[in-house]
Amino acid sequence: MEGIVMRSTGSFYDVMGIDGVKYNCRVRGKIRLEGIKETNPVAVGDHVLIDLEQDIGSITEIMPRRNHILRKSVKKTGHSHVLAANIDQLLLVVTLALPRTSLGFIDRCLVSAEAFRIPQVLVFNKKDLVDDEGLQLLEELTKLYTGIDVSCFSISAKYDDPSEIREILKRKTTLVAGHSGVGKSTLLNKISPAINQPIGDISDFSEKGKHTTTFAEMFPLDENTFVIDTPGVKEWGLVDMNQQEISDYFPEMRDLRLMCKFGSRCLHINEPKCAIIDAVQNGSIALSRYENYLSMALGEDNRK
Repeated sequence: MEGIVMRSTGSFYDVMGIDGVKYNCRVRGKIRLEGIKETNPVAVGDHVLIDLEQDIGSITEIMPRRNHILRKSVKKTGHSHVLAANIDQLLLVVTLALPRTSLGFIDRCLVSAEAFRIPQVLVFNKKDLVDDEGLQLLEELTKLYTGIDVSCFSISAKYDDPSEIREILKRKTTLVAGHSGVGKSTLLNKISPAINQPIGDISDFSEKGKHTTTFAEMFPLDENTFVIDTPGVKEWGLVDMNQQEISDYFPEMRDLRLMCKFGSRCLHINEPKCAIIDAVQNGSIALSRYENYLSMALGEDNRK
């Protein structure tokens, strides 16, 4: 039977069969022997074939993926971790305080999605905790990211009505990601109380979130709308991207790079007659975006 992976615990998977029944399954061993350098060869959102001859079903085949979102594994060198597969958009929940999300982390997430041309949504949460200086920064960042076709929302998920965000989710499968403590679960529970994800506190010592979502899980909002909640992501390392292609995943750089003297071979670091460096100097490309591009292209450890 064909089905879709709704929840992954690492060893077991909840698979919704085409009959509408949810089955508890494990991965048949041979899938793990195909040279896949992923810590989780089966991910939430995967379309799979399952064998139901035993009490616990077996996932026998992973159907071809339309896309996926992945990052470097923090536990296994040389491997990647797939957050979700076959999604329509990435919704990244970020905060400017308690905890603060770095622009480097935001841009790495957006680049990973842009590599598969997956549309991106930024939700700036905990607006109620931001001071006047933070509100000014919020306005500047909203202008920056909407300028590169990233949909932006500012909200206090604890108090505000998320109807605008609920609207952008309709008829799509959306991956919801972000650091622990940014309010992903609070937002999802507000969007659909039936989700009922546990909510944690912020550590007074580190001012960082405590993990409450343990496993990736897909929740239906209606028969055509799904959200995938993920455990809080501390670091986001890029996977399988060479220096030449990273600028392709910055929309504001993608068209300009062909105007560089050295064309697609230009790394936009210190080359003469580089159209991207010129654009940074004249302000048409944000300095923060360019600096984050450099850290990715040069392989610097700026993943948080």
